[in-house]
Amino acid sequence: MTKKQEVISYKMSGESNRKTAKLTGLNRETVSKYWEEYKRNLHKLTQTGADVKEIQDELTSKPKYKQRSETARKPYKYTDEIEERLKEILKSEASKELILGSGHKQYMTNKQIHALLVEEGHDIGIATIGKALARLRERQKQVFIRQQYDFGDRIEYDFGEVRLVLGGVTEVCHMAVIASTAGKFRWLKLYRSQKKDVFMDSHVRFFEWVGGGYREVVYDNMKNVVKKFIGINEKELNPDLIKMSMYYGFKINVTNCFCGNEKGTVEKAVDVLRTELFTVNYTFNTLDDAQEYADSQIRKLNEKSLLEEEKKALFPYLPPLELAEIKSAKVDKTSLINVDCVKYSVPEELVGKTVIVKKYHDEVRVFYGNNAVCRHRRAFGNGTLKIDIMHYLKTLKKKPGALNNSVALKSEAKLKAIFDTYYKSKPREFIEFLTENKHLEIDEIIAVLKEKTANKAEFNALSVVKPISQVDLNARSSLANYMRFVKKQTAPPNPKVLIEKTLAEGGESV
Repeated sequence: MTKKQEVISYKMSGESNRKTAKLTGLNRETVSKYWEEYKRNLHKLTQTGADVKEIQDELTSKPKYKQRSETARKPYKYTDEIEERLKEILKSEASKELILGSGHKQYMTNKQIHALLVEEGHDIGIATIGKALARLRERQKQVFIRQQYDFGDRIEYDFGEVRLVLGGVTEVCHMAVIASTAGKFRWLKLYRSQKKDVFMDSHVRFFEWVGGGYREVVYDNMKNVVKKFIGINEKELNPDLIKMSMYYGFKINVTNCFCGNEKGTVEKAVDVLRTELFTVNYTFNTLDDAQEYADSQIRKLNEKSLLEEEKKALFPYLPPLELAEIKSAKVDKTSLINVDCVKYSVPEELVGKTVIVKKYHDEVRVFYGNNAVCRHRRAFGNGTLKIDIMHYLKTLKKKPGALNNSVALKSEAKLKAIFDTYYKSKPREFIEFLTENKHLEIDEIIAVLKEKTANKAEFNALSVVKPISQVDLNARSSLANYMRFVKKQTAPPNPKVLIEKTLAEGGESV
């Protein structure tokens, strides 16, 4: 029973305001106020057209108190100094847009900001900081729906963008994120696109990482999942995804359009991983460095997950599935093929022939007939060259003079450095050495050459192999023009021209 109900009970029993106040512990003004409100509401019930339900709610409701004004009481630990510091932090967060661009989602969380303030020596609670940040940010938080599943039942898949500074250049990278609804763990792999080969590769890598398979994988309506829509509700799925689901044994579950809440676990995981991993650290030398850093942080984030328990409920592990995009390519006269605007070398005896290319996410394999002839680590970028000098040894034996300036040799800076230092005057010996060791990888060949030449001198690839500057090119061009001019001036006269000139001047014929 509330105090208000006690007052009404005592007053209906005939007690005075004074005695009722003593019995309830309230002052007489409050007792009088409750009793007068009760009598007014009773009077309203007798009036025609009165809202009976509303009056009954008023009679039985708890007492209503006036809201305290914002100036009534402030947290005494929240000082002007902390207010200014929060404004500085939010300002620095806004400056990230100059580097990462507008629309990024790598903002610091309230928890991270509170930890920063505590580290700086401020004695303040996280709840107080949260209220202050909500006031300063003036934005609405997202809402996610929590669900419950059994181990091994379901994982959810999604892509998320993250802006990283790689080698001094800001790039938009893509996180393939997978989250387990029961195991409460998260996983990601960084890529430079969201193409089909990336999509397929991320599944293979995840199943290899977790060591088993799941009963169901949930996706949204991305192009890699839905090939096309048929009518309102029917969808034609990507055939390669169907092949993968048959191999690993999972059911494909596609959410309704614009219903991110149907895979809320991975939606939250994308935000968490982007925030926890790349809010503070977003500058790396290469994408591989960024992935190595991400792997180490994911291990920490998953320490409290149920990953090990869930592994016991997974389907047995299967070898990685390799799905390649197959195409044909014509070998040009420089023994190169074109794959996605990138040139790859093949053995020289295939010039003019058509080969079969299997393009994987990270590798290109070339076949002629039923035989594998070579493979390259996949490269990207219009006009990029991937050349293996071993593919040109027969031709170089016939034309050893072409070795020095060949793109095949210059593509391996360390190999070029050794050649320039020790073999420039004897290219045949160098070609013979490569031929004898063509079964070795290029790094192994360089190691053998280093050991072979170690007692002669030390060498530095960067100091030996230098790019030709524009000044050098201009100087060489001027020298060539001068030499052509000198040669023209000193060239012996043409006899026919000399005879015609003599006759024209009235001289005797020869």
